[in-house]
Formats: sequence, C-alpha cells, structure tokens
Amino acid sequence: MTTLLIYVAAALAEIAGCFSVWAWWRLGATALWLLPGLASLALFAWLLSLSSADYAGRAYAAYGGVYIVASLSWLWAVEHRLPDRWDLLGAALCLAGAGIILLAPRAS
Repeated sequence: MTTLLIYVAAALAEIAGCFSVWAWWRLGATALWLLPGLASLALFAWLLSLSSADYAGRAYAAYGGVYIVASLSWLWAVEHRLPDRWDLLGAALCLAGAGIILLAPRAS
C-alpha cells in the first residue's frame, strides 16, 4: 500500500509540474509558473525513487499505470472534462498491467 501512495503522490507532482509548462506555453500564463513546476518535477523524481521495486525500470513501468489514472482524474477534476468509456477502459487495463509488473512473484 505504501508503494501505491508513493506512486499517487509522484503522479500528482509530475502532472502539476508538467501542467505548469502547459499553462505557460499553451495558456499564456506567466513564466513564473515554471518555478513551482520545476520544484514539483524534482519532488516527482524523488518520490519515485522511494518505490519498493527492485529495479528502476520496473518501478517506472508500474508507475505508468498509476500515472494514466491520475492524468484522467486531472482531466476530470481540473480541466472539467469527463473521461469517456475508452479512457476508463484503457486506464483499467494499464492499472492491471502495472499491478502485474509490481506484484508478480519473481524468481530470485
């Protein structure tokens, strides 16, 4: 459960950091938006390093499913666009894949 919480926090930090660039570049926000965005992306990288996965590549792969679900949550909560059924189906498949990657028994 701790790894899931780490991944959720990392996803929120990554999305917030990336959105700051989006807001500056695409929405015309001031370049000052980039400063908290950079801090948020640094927080994301640190949080992801706390994963219980044995290897970075496996941690990143498993995190990807959580990131997709968090991105669709952002779409709904911040951008006020409901994900459609295909978004939800795709997110469920990705989350299932992330669970398999992270939780599957491994030979030592």
